[in-house]
Amino acid sequence: MSRLVLGLPSKGRLQDAAIDWFAEHGVTIARAGAGREYAASASGINGLEVVMLSAGEIPRELSTGRIHLGVTGEDLVREQLPEHPEQVRSLARMGFGHADLVVAVPAFWVDVETMADLEEAAARFRVRHGHAMRIATKYHNLTRAFFRHKGVADYRIVDSQGATEAGPKNQSCEALVDITSSGETLRANHLKILDDGLILRSQATLFAGDVQSWPQPRNRVFRRMCETIGVSVT
Repeated sequence: MSRLVLGLPSKGRLQDAAIDWFAEHGVTIARAGAGREYAASASGINGLEVVMLSAGEIPRELSTGRIHLGVTGEDLVREQLPEHPEQVRSLARMGFGHADLVVAVPAFWVDVETMADLEEAAARFRVRHGHAMRIATKYHNLTRAFFRHKGVADYRIVDSQGATEAGPKNQSCEALVDITSSGETLRANHLKILDDGLILRSQATLFAGDVQSWPQPRNRVFRRMCETIGVSVT
């Protein structure tokens, strides 16, 4: 099959910014049908097909080969695909969708400014409460890897898929790992980012799947597209 399938975010500012980015790079993408219909078409590259997916679905669809290119956040790829260097290739960082993945704690924890301080606080928490400190996040893999790197071991992850910043106030967790663009939502919820608590600086990125396994007709479409948008394929 010669078609090359590009997955774009299905809604919101990420979708708009992605369409604008491709237009600036010589590929016109037009939404199909009504505004709520998840369909689009592309012109400028013969053999390029566009599908609309949630940003969270795109890493999985890339890894399975159901789509061949995808626009999504680096944070989602690194979280969902721990072996991502062997599964997907980063083609271009696109300059929008910026977000930092950070460790945040209540602002009134005046003696906790670093990850080392957090480890000490976790030890005290266990002695006082008899169980591990709870870290709320949807980024389980990235959190575990970062905490391991920083030597923080005595904690328990609690899954949070929304409104994570409210966790400490609601007493569903003691600290959290979440993405932030400006930090304003964290500050509004009386939280602070640890001095060395930056896990990842993420932005929207164009990823490719397993190029080596593609048939030659699809590879030709891929190379034409990369030439058009000015991306190296070497």
